Amino acid sequence: MTSGPDHSPFTSAFSGEGPRTGVVLSHGFTGSPHGLRAWAGALAAAGFAVRMPLLPGHGTTWQDLARTRWQQWHGALDEAFLELDAECDQVFAAGLSMGGALALRVAASRPVAGVLLVNPGLVIDDPRAPLAGILKLVLKSTPSIGNDILKAGVNEGAYARTPVAAAHELNKMFRDTVRLLPRVTAPVQVYRSAVDHVVSDASMGVLRRGLTHASLEVVRLENSYHVATLDNDAERIFEGSVDFIRRVLQAAPAGQALPGQEVRSEQA
Repeated sequence: MTSGPDHSPFTSAFSGEGPRTGVVLSHGFTGSPHGLRAWAGALAAAGFAVRMPLLPGHGTTWQDLARTRWQQWHGALDEAFLELDAECDQVFAAGLSMGGALALRVAASRPVAGVLLVNPGLVIDDPRAPLAGILKLVLKSTPSIGNDILKAGVNEGAYARTPVAAAHELNKMFRDTVRLLPRVTAPVQVYRSAVDHVVSDASMGVLRRGLTHASLEVVRLENSYHVATLDNDAERIFEGSVDFIRRVLQAAPAGQALPGQEVRSEQA
């Protein structure tokens, strides 16, 4: 009998050598820690302390999500960061999709050592997005945006419906996060799927233009869709993110991009 998705938060203590290093992780919109649990486990296995909260309104019902505000999502991740910051020497912020935007928000206001993003969202391309504040009064939900996964038989465990009221909150959070991007100074690594049916390249364009004071490394994923942490390139993300953290801790080796420059890493 196959068990269902595990929506519970993830916590691990530091168990490595060298500087006490932590990673705070955020799942995506309508998803839960289930989609990033293997990533969190890989980071913990590398010796890093990890905190991955269940964001308010997630892991229950889409109706619960409809009653939340974006500040609550940010507050949950920020609180998790502060917990790690109190016990670690360095803390990295990481996230998938909307969680990527939340990680960038934390990096814009807290002393993060680096940022790890998987298909981060910063733009909603749906032409109805600007009208969501009005639409939510007459349209409660739309079809799910979850389970954009190339690998067969994998379930993200996202909501079956997307609440319009929460999509309105998401759009507001994205716009405010874009405004904060120039404040990010820590190095950023992005894993970007060649095919993504949820987040378009418009978000990457906004990210590139906004990171005026941070280096950007982009790793292209050829064999995964949006939820790449559960897809065919998952192990590459896990191994690459551990390597990125260790490189940052070793104080930027020769060849790393300067702030405002971009390094590309193509599929091997």
